[in-house]
Amino acid sequence: MLSATAEHAVRAVLLLARHDGAKALSADAIAAELGAPRNYLAKTLNALAKAGVVHSARGAAGGFTLAIPPENLTLARIISPFDDHARMPACLLRNRPCDSQNPCAVHGRWNAIVGHAAARFEQTTIAELLVDAGPAGSYSPALSMPVDVAAPLPQMGVLRA
Repeated sequence: MLSATAEHAVRAVLLLARHDGAKALSADAIAAELGAPRNYLAKTLNALAKAGVVHSARGAAGGFTLAIPPENLTLARIISPFDDHARMPACLLRNRPCDSQNPCAVHGRWNAIVGHAAARFEQTTIAELLVDAGPAGSYSPALSMPVDVAAPLPQMGVLRA
């Protein structure tokens, strides 16, 4: 449900949060740690800086640090410059507008899924994701981010065409 850029943004913010702001991390260092292309990640970090999620500084001691404490920084705030989950999704079955007044066969179910994901992004902070994470030195990009698999999904009826 996230674009690759939004996912890289979340991964970079998690790395910065685990680094704990002792000193700024360069885009090169973050890209190397995440296994992401340097230019691509630099643009992603600059978009996060423009959105007020990270601070950026130039120079020898420059780099990126979090602008918002991890306990106040939601996933929605991080991904919003890249993915707009608040917009009405396009119709999945037709090449025309789809809404509650003119729904397609999958409209209700799809909106419930998208709405659930958007709500979880709004409710989940970086600090919550990192509760069980070790220090930044133990970070491994091959490991997936923790997911609350026990979280209830919205109740949905049977799909009928």
